[in-house]
Amino acid sequence: MAQTRLLIATTRASSLLPSPSSAWGWSRKTTIGGAVVGGGHAADGGGGGRRRLQSSPSSSMSSGSIAIRHRIHHRRSFDCHRPSMMNTTMAQRSSSTDATTSDDDERDNGKPAEDGDEDDDNDDAVPREREDMEFQAETRQLLDIVTHSLYTDREVFLRELVSNASDALEKLRHSRAAGSGCHDDDDDYDGSNVGDGGSSPLEIRIETDEASNTLTITDTGIGMTRTEMISNLGTIARSGSKAFVESMRVRGEAQRSGTDASGDVDPFGRGIIGKFGVGFYSGFMVADKVDVRSRSAIKRRKDDGNDDDDDRGAVLWESTGTGRYSLSTLDRNVRQDRGTSVVLHLKPDMAQYSDERTVEAILKKYSNFVGFPIYLNGNRVNTIEAIWLQDPKTVEESKHSDFYKYVSHMYDEPLSTLHFRMDAPLDIKALLYIPSFHQEKYGMGRMDPGVSLYSRKVLVEPKSPDILPEWCRFIKGVVDSEDLPLSISREKSQDSALVGKMRKALTRKIISHLSTMMRKDIEKYRDEFYKEYSFFLKEGVCQDFDSQQSLSKLLLFETSKGMAGELVSLDEYVSRCPPESKDIYYLCAPSRELALLSPYMEGFSKSKREVIFVYSAIDDFVMANLKTFEGRELVSADRSEVDLHPANDVDGDANKGKKDEKDDDTSSRKSLSTAEATEFCAWFQTTLSSKVSQCKTTKRLSSSPAVITDNESGALRRMMRMVETQEGGSSSSAMPLPKQTVEINPNHEIIVGMNSLKDTDPMLAKVLAEQILDNCLVAAGLLDDGRSMLPRLNDLMLCVVKSSVDMDKGIQEREEEVVINESGVQEDETIDGKDKNRRG
Repeated sequence: MAQTRLLIATTRASSLLPSPSSAWGWSRKTTIGGAVVGGGHAADGGGGGRRRLQSSPSSSMSSGSIAIRHRIHHRRSFDCHRPSMMNTTMAQRSSSTDATTSDDDERDNGKPAEDGDEDDDNDDAVPREREDMEFQAETRQLLDIVTHSLYTDREVFLRELVSNASDALEKLRHSRAAGSGCHDDDDDYDGSNVGDGGSSPLEIRIETDEASNTLTITDTGIGMTRTEMISNLGTIARSGSKAFVESMRVRGEAQRSGTDASGDVDPFGRGIIGKFGVGFYSGFMVADKVDVRSRSAIKRRKDDGNDDDDDRGAVLWESTGTGRYSLSTLDRNVRQDRGTSVVLHLKPDMAQYSDERTVEAILKKYSNFVGFPIYLNGNRVNTIEAIWLQDPKTVEESKHSDFYKYVSHMYDEPLSTLHFRMDAPLDIKALLYIPSFHQEKYGMGRMDPGVSLYSRKVLVEPKSPDILPEWCRFIKGVVDSEDLPLSISREKSQDSALVGKMRKALTRKIISHLSTMMRKDIEKYRDEFYKEYSFFLKEGVCQDFDSQQSLSKLLLFETSKGMAGELVSLDEYVSRCPPESKDIYYLCAPSRELALLSPYMEGFSKSKREVIFVYSAIDDFVMANLKTFEGRELVSADRSEVDLHPANDVDGDANKGKKDEKDDDTSSRKSLSTAEATEFCAWFQTTLSSKVSQCKTTKRLSSSPAVITDNESGALRRMMRMVETQEGGSSSSAMPLPKQTVEINPNHEIIVGMNSLKDTDPMLAKVLAEQILDNCLVAAGLLDDGRSMLPRLNDLMLCVVKSSVDMDKGIQEREEEVVINESGVQEDETIDGKDKNRRG
């Protein structure tokens, strides 16, 4: 009877071998927990497809060649002889399979099973040996894309592998919480390669070996069985983590069915990072061979209907990334604790990744906030907490100080901290800092963005230019979003519209934070923040049109009614304007003193209008771009159409008397009549026709003879000239001045005198007209080079000197005239009345 059973077992074992004529005809199915799981081809995802093996040319077996051993590992190949494969377990089980064997023999017309036939009942009794498998053609192409084209930076391979290790640890933690059987609480487990799996802490261990040029990433997580390796590693773009999260979600919904369904719909996926199933293959960017050793932590007993030793023991997966991989079962003597070890055999030109310092820098850059300890050659690497995930009220200032120094690479203390969480338009957790100073003012060039994008505590994009507008580049910190759809390489977001919404939401939060600081602590805002960062706010007004109006409320200016250094906001300025005022007036000048002395201020001083002073080109540019504020137009003081009615002109009758007094005072002085003024303006425009487009009279001036109006900004012109000169343009020929509009004061003595000179001395009158125009250009800040008028000034001074000398000479001659008295005596008289000689 025993011989019969042994013969049957031998016959069935030989039927598992493929025939020489059918190299790919072998397939198998594994029964786990009562379910039939196909070994499957890698590209089939292990879902019942055929697993192809290389056939052996010697597939015959005899009873004399049967070796009764516990386990034999060997490799099937075309050029080696296949040893016999049987073990005591098969012999012991043969008695229980007699009925099945009889049924099979009857089904096969009494003939022994031939090569290539499938046996679903006893195939699992055959121990696994090393099996070479091949990716499908499409899978090989995808692997080539992942290896050479998907990632922009090779160093991200370590981020991907560490993220996979973190997911494995997270899965184990969730499995324990869900009550799934794990080795930790399985006293009857009888698997192979068991070390101290039950007591291993949840951690990631990384080892570098420069001598062998290898890098090993080990986790003590959930591990993988042989079937899971085929499914997860043998199939590209199949995410085991995503499938795990889905299964846990379904289980959680089933448990909550009929009970309280409130709360988080998916509490199990918060710590899971992977979702695409391609990160593992990034290792082939730097390695020419990858080994994976893994032992599953999921409990599988001998009495659970699964006698598959390979799905209970440790498995080795090997591949060179060329389209093939192999699977084998680790020998019992090879220690493999619970979890997975990935060994990268680095390419010769990638030896830097076996250097400890290089690996440490990459870990701190991308994976410093992974939720499990990371040890590099025995030393803990990730020692900084992801405090942005904590409740803002519970984070201590010392932690903020340390974290700020980490993200900013600076050693000062933050001026302000913004820690918040948002749920719309997507889940966002942010921790932002405003440094106490910025580096652009020291001539160190334009700063890079200071906020990095994370997803589930893993760095996605360092110094991201997309999540905040450019004017916010002085802000340091992190933004973490689990909902942001990422590209397969996890280096960018796939949804630009969603990123735009996140950008707007973050910008509104920052502006709101600054507004609160301005309202609650104006001294800190004015003396510390605005003094240091006003340039960035003004840049935002000019570039960020979505936030322009809200940013303009954060600007501060001096005004004509305030003291030097006293700054007010536009809101405060508007609150002081009379109800009938519809405009906001501003004047650009190099300093407050020059602004107050400007001829453009004369009319505003008379009408008691408050004017905002701006002192730089960027301020002038801000006003020109802002255009309106709270429904009021921003108007430059050099405009010709400014409203100069008195600000306190409430009682018309009361002010009418004052106006009449001023008119009487003006009429008492010599001035040009309307006809004379019209004639003078025509002469002035004709004389300077190459520089003046229009000349007219104005009432805005009191102590100045003339001004130019509606001109371009002098500050902007100087800035544009400087830029053009730096780019190689000629400063003398760049940006010629356009023709100007001149407004004259018909009551000024110079204008009245010039009106007479244009008829008596036209040459001198022309020189004076040219000098008046240059004086107007100087007042407007438009004279590019004042040296051009020096010869004219010298001529005018010479005329003044000659006129003065001639006048003195005439006076002296008149005083020396002989005075004849009434008696006919001639009298010589000097200037002081001395030395008088009388003659009769």
